[in-house]
Amino acid sequence: MKRRSLLHGAAAAATLGSPLAALAQQSVTLKFHTFMTPMSAVWLTMHKPWMEKVEKDSGGRIKFEAYPAMQLGGTPFQLYDQVRDGVVDVVWVLPAWAGGRFPRVEVFELPFMMNNAEATSKAYWEYYQTQCPDEFKDTHPLALHVHGPGMFHTVSKPLHSVADFKGLKMRGPSKQVTKLLASVGAVPVGMPLPQIPDSLSKGTIDGCVIPWEVVPSVKVHELCKHHSEFDNTAGALYTSAFILAMNKARYESLAPDLKKVVDANSGLATSAWLGKVQQANDVPGRKAAVDRGNTIYQFSAAQREEFRSRSAKIDDEWVADMDKRGFNGKALLEAARALIAKHGKG
Repeated sequence: MKRRSLLHGAAAAATLGSPLAALAQQSVTLKFHTFMTPMSAVWLTMHKPWMEKVEKDSGGRIKFEAYPAMQLGGTPFQLYDQVRDGVVDVVWVLPAWAGGRFPRVEVFELPFMMNNAEATSKAYWEYYQTQCPDEFKDTHPLALHVHGPGMFHTVSKPLHSVADFKGLKMRGPSKQVTKLLASVGAVPVGMPLPQIPDSLSKGTIDGCVIPWEVVPSVKVHELCKHHSEFDNTAGALYTSAFILAMNKARYESLAPDLKKVVDANSGLATSAWLGKVQQANDVPGRKAAVDRGNTIYQFSAAQREEFRSRSAKIDDEWVADMDKRGFNGKALLEAARALIAKHGKG
């Protein structure tokens, strides 16, 4: 009896000491890095809740070290490379900032492509899965989403017509959006979000395009007196595409059950949730400008058509660029539009 107990104990110890058991009990700490400030709506309502849910679902075996506002160094343009190279484990960034390496997903940043961030985020994820699954081959994409409708914000000059844009230095977040600004006569200035406040206060730019939700975090309602928007019933002016990405080797090294936790907080549903939450934050963002007494102008349907007409060639240029790169640009554009329409029906 005693010998049997000893043998049983030895077998149990051997099992517990096996590589399989060690893997099953694995705990990891992941470094999350992004450019958003710790007081931004994106950080407080999207990034933090997502990390907290992953931690909870893993029973505390996945923990995050959270670094907003580029606290680990580098520039926002370097975030994708940081996660690719394993400098950090997870990032949230615009693919457009990675030097034009992900041109096929830029289709979602073309003028008047979307009017609902939740539906378009679903479309973006499905488009990636079906049209360009190799677009982010150097990382492990967790979610892909867009923000709510982009708006115009100017320091001192109200924008009530296309003619009002002539010569204004306007910040844009990506290549397709700076093309849009140029199409209406503005002087486009590309720069990441964190540079906006300083650039507005110094007069480096006269205004910017961002969605309402991010206005308070970069004090645009304090630095700009005027805002111009569309009613979005026939498509938003623009949106930006984002990626929540994980280092590929880090993901592959996770224990199988922890991979399942990450997978359950990734994909179509998580992409849709991120888009929905971000667009919902437009409401308090707009209210901040209203409460300050700023002027908000809404373009008419006829004016929207003028913007559409001015920017129509941007779609053609993107299609031609895709064709030059060996992709079928027209098919990609049609696929993106069809997916937006499909998910917008729900």
